[in-house]
Amino acid sequence: MAELLVATSLEKVYGEGEIATRALKDVSFTLEQGEFASIVGQSGSGKSTLLNLLGLLDTPTSGSVRYEGTDTALLAKKDRAVLRNGLLGFVFQFHYLLPEFSVWENLTMPAAIRGQTIDAAEKDRAFETLALLGLDGLGDKNANALSGGQKQRVAIGRALMNRPKLILADEPTGNLDTTNTEAVYKLFREINAELGTTFLIVTHDRRIAQQTDRILEVLDGELVQDVRNEYLAPKG
Repeated sequence: MAELLVATSLEKVYGEGEIATRALKDVSFTLEQGEFASIVGQSGSGKSTLLNLLGLLDTPTSGSVRYEGTDTALLAKKDRAVLRNGLLGFVFQFHYLLPEFSVWENLTMPAAIRGQTIDAAEKDRAFETLALLGLDGLGDKNANALSGGQKQRVAIGRALMNRPKLILADEPTGNLDTTNTEAVYKLFREINAELGTTFLIVTHDRRIAQQTDRILEVLDGELVQDVRNEYLAPKG
C-alpha cells in the first residue's frame, strides 16, 4: 500500500517558560492508504491534540505532517485548507447537523459554503451516499426528525461527500447506545472495504479500538504503543 500520512517527531507545546505544557512529545508514525486504525488514550493523554495536528486544524511546535509526500508546514494557510477539504473527512462525537435543513441539504452544505454549485451531479452523489449509509428515502426528511443513530450516519455521509482518502473520527460513537455503536463501526468497515477509505479513529475505549486493525496508544503525550491487531488472524 502507498503511504498516505507520515507524522515525524511531532511536538506541541502550549505556553512558555515554567508554565509551558508539552501536550505531544516526539510522536512519529506512518499511515498507509486503506488502513483501518485507531488512536487510544485516556482524557488528557494528547490524542485530541494529535488529531488536530493530523487534521491540519492546528500546527505543531516542531515536527512535520506529510500527506502523500507534501509537507503541510510549507503550505500557505489557503493551500492547507484546500488540501484539508479535498483529502480529509471529519466525524465528531456530536453530529453538528443543521436541524432546519433536510438531510441532503446537510450533506451538501460544506460544498455550498465553499461556493460550489449544488448541481444535479452533487445531488446525485448525496443520494448515492445515503444509499451507502442505508438511509434510502430520507434525503428530503428534516434532519431534526431523525433518530440519534440516523443523525450520526448523516454526519458520516457529510464527511464522505468529497470522497476523502482519510476519515478522522473523534469519539464518533460517544453519544450512541451499544446497538448504534456497533452499527456505526460496521458501517465504517463497509466504507473502508467498498471505497478504500482510510480510517483513523480516536477513542478512549479499548473495546472500540479492538475493532480496528491497528492500535496506536498515546500516554502523557507520547506514542507508547503501535501494534497490529491480530484478532482476525487464522487460528491454528
